[in-house]
Amino acid sequence: MSTFDHTKYRRAPVVALPDRQWPNRVIAHAPRWCAVDLRDGNQALVEPMSVARKRRLWDLLVKLGFKEIEVGFPAASQPDFDFVRMLIEEGLIPEDVTIQVLVQAREELIARTFDALRGARKAIVHVYNSVSPVQRTRVFRMDRDGVRDIAVRGAQWVAEYAARNPSTQWRFQYSPESFSSTEPDFAVEVCDAVIEQWLPTGNGMIINLPATVEVSTPNVFADQVEWFCRHSRYRDRYMLSVHTHNDRGCGIAAAELAVMAGADRVEGTLLGNGERTGNMDIVVMAMNLYSQGIDPELDLSNMDEIIATVTTCTDIPLHPRHAWAGDLVFTAFSGSHQDAIAKCLAQQQEGTPWDVAYLPIDPADIGRRYEDVIRINSQSGKGGVAYVLEHHYGLRLPRWLQVDASRLVQREAERRAGELSATDIHHLFVTHYLQAHAGVITSLHVDQDVDDTVQVDIRTAAGAITTLHGEGKGAVSALVDALQRHYGCSIDVLDYQEHAVAAGTDAKAIAYVLLSVNGERQIGVALGTDVLAVSLQAVVNAADQQVPLRKTA
Repeated sequence: MSTFDHTKYRRAPVVALPDRQWPNRVIAHAPRWCAVDLRDGNQALVEPMSVARKRRLWDLLVKLGFKEIEVGFPAASQPDFDFVRMLIEEGLIPEDVTIQVLVQAREELIARTFDALRGARKAIVHVYNSVSPVQRTRVFRMDRDGVRDIAVRGAQWVAEYAARNPSTQWRFQYSPESFSSTEPDFAVEVCDAVIEQWLPTGNGMIINLPATVEVSTPNVFADQVEWFCRHSRYRDRYMLSVHTHNDRGCGIAAAELAVMAGADRVEGTLLGNGERTGNMDIVVMAMNLYSQGIDPELDLSNMDEIIATVTTCTDIPLHPRHAWAGDLVFTAFSGSHQDAIAKCLAQQQEGTPWDVAYLPIDPADIGRRYEDVIRINSQSGKGGVAYVLEHHYGLRLPRWLQVDASRLVQREAERRAGELSATDIHHLFVTHYLQAHAGVITSLHVDQDVDDTVQVDIRTAAGAITTLHGEGKGAVSALVDALQRHYGCSIDVLDYQEHAVAAGTDAKAIAYVLLSVNGERQIGVALGTDVLAVSLQAVVNAADQQVPLRKTA
């Protein structure tokens, strides 16, 4: 029988908050960020970071603009202790950055923590203890009063040890661990009891509400945060922080809704590394704000540097579809998507609000190249092929040529069963349209009077020279007339376009022509430095597929 039995689980409790206000609020500015990569993120690694890797990640966090960084649990391990000492003793902490350290509410650990922080200009001491029912009953085997007393005594020790080190500017932070699984009234009771111990000290306080394990939907967490704010007696005396995990895949959403519910500060990690399914991803939440026109107050403009540093330090690869940061998040393979992106990019003007289909932000803002936006496989369409050829090679294909070229590219992609690069696509275009002809114009002469007259010499594949004469309204019409006279065929020009491929005096011109030759549609393309010669060669290349130019004259 199946062991997948849902009946052994219980629905997480919800908060009775019928007049909740957070759904009517919007986020108008970035929260205070605290990066916990060096502590929470580090303890979640199979192989914790070396000091060198910690230092590299620290440098990145400072560079990105974090003002509060949790750097370790110095009482729990010697490497954490030594790293904190290195930051302080080597003067690696900028004046506008505050380090934060974590410690359990136990005196010997608190004493060791203050030893690690000796000489710091300013620091946040983050003390915690578990308060949820399962922790109380099954781990500590205590009632509410016993658990509350642990928190209160821990707060007292923190205040006492801070008083012995007055040269440091201290801030205190308390977390009721597993807040998301704790009765709201008890969470408020414990936190208010801790605050009462710290009020006389005058130290800035942070109350951090962690979803240590994510047990319900993000709206329930938001209800819990709003309920807490309403019922805490000292709400105006502390900064409210949240620390969400991603067990249900909703850590970011829970943090965003918590900010709407009253949180001032958010703890998380770059790219979401953390225990179990990870911590709240600060990169994603910050980019979510950025995409709504809100300054995230972090510099995420070099996303590839962030990814390279984090993956090197954690040894965790990034999924290519990771929100905002993944290699493929701004890439379109779908033909309809490519067509819409290309058309929108062509109309997007500098200084106007960004409004491009399928691209919520400008990829260039985070250091991504436009050539990565549209990539070609068997699912791609004419818009994608046209975009690649124009963006990389300056070729502005008419729609009818886009359709024809996309079929050519799709066949090749299906044959390879994979993606084609821009170089692959250009090679296909050149070999199929620019090198496939056999009749080459070796000389031409045009006289312009009422009508144009043209004389051209065409060298066939066999090396023979055929001389043609014709008249018409313009050189192209005159050449068509010459072809019809010489070969006894019917030719109509359905469309003709040309443009310069590059700027400057040495720019090349390219011509595209669509002919009806004996009732069959034929495409001709030619490239060169002489516009007239290119135009006539494109006509020859199109006609060559139906009339015997490739044969000996």
